[in-house]
Amino acid sequence: MWLALAGVAVWVVSGKTDELAGASGYLEDLSLPWLALGAVAEAASIVAYAALQRRLLAAGEVPVGLGPLTGITLAGNAIENSLPGGVAFSAAWAFRQFRFRGADEVLSTWTLVAQTAMSQVALVLLAAAGLGISDSGGSAFDLVRVILGMVVIAAGIVVLWSQRGRLLPHAAGPLRLTKRLFHWPPGDPKAMMAHAIDRMESVSPSHRDWLVISSMAMANWVFDLACLAIAFQAVRSSIPWRGLVLAYGAAQLAANLPITPGGLGVVEGSLTIALVAYGGAEASTVAAVLLYRMISYWALLPTGWVAWGALTWTTRRRGGLGAGVVPVGETPP
Repeated sequence: MWLALAGVAVWVVSGKTDELAGASGYLEDLSLPWLALGAVAEAASIVAYAALQRRLLAAGEVPVGLGPLTGITLAGNAIENSLPGGVAFSAAWAFRQFRFRGADEVLSTWTLVAQTAMSQVALVLLAAAGLGISDSGGSAFDLVRVILGMVVIAAGIVVLWSQRGRLLPHAAGPLRLTKRLFHWPPGDPKAMMAHAIDRMESVSPSHRDWLVISSMAMANWVFDLACLAIAFQAVRSSIPWRGLVLAYGAAQLAANLPITPGGLGVVEGSLTIALVAYGGAEASTVAAVLLYRMISYWALLPTGWVAWGALTWTTRRRGGLGAGVVPVGETPP
């Protein structure tokens, strides 16, 4: 299966056989120091996302170490990028891991929603900065609309969060209907909503927390972007700075569309087309994009599944996820 997916990715970015042949020449003459630096940049991107999760959980008074959260981030990335519908599976798995480490259902859900929202806001800001750097007007009109759409979504999330005290009680009705039809969830829906509101009110990050959270969300993308820039150096090619940030932002926004796991083929194709349009040489650009995806996508899959296996074994050894859930504020044995 993986060979077939790799073939699809190569076909998307190649366009022509001679371009791919030229790219292979660049890949055969890699600069190993730059390659190592690209791997370090990608590792820093993963750690930054784990730090984002750590700060969000800490706002709910659940301290979790950076090590376990880095493992959760790697494993979640592997699940999301390996399976159709991987976003849902990844979120469910991370939710269970947060619960095992002391977060209650409200804090676990809030952390998942907040990390996704902050990450998307940071990506939109980065894409907007790229739009300004590239001085691209009408040719990037579609991207402008995408950015504006994402800004509207982000604003909607902020409004929903600020009005949560008014909106959540209305969820008791649908919950009662769900319980009548499926006998789930257990307990009184009205009491559940009251508890959820009280718990969410207690999760109140400070201004300093939000600053750190925002910084980590942006660092996650910036380090990944640095990996792309370093890939050009690794294949001994000049970096097309004028369109690099814009092309990267557009590709990552496109990767959010549920077309292929991890944006496979979508990222490669959109990055290559945009960077060539901004002056990148075709063969070297294909080589740099392929190298970047080898580091940021393919290399992270086995690493993430190893992390998944280690974390799953750890939780089962300590009594399983069900028995391992501990009260908020405490740590697992």
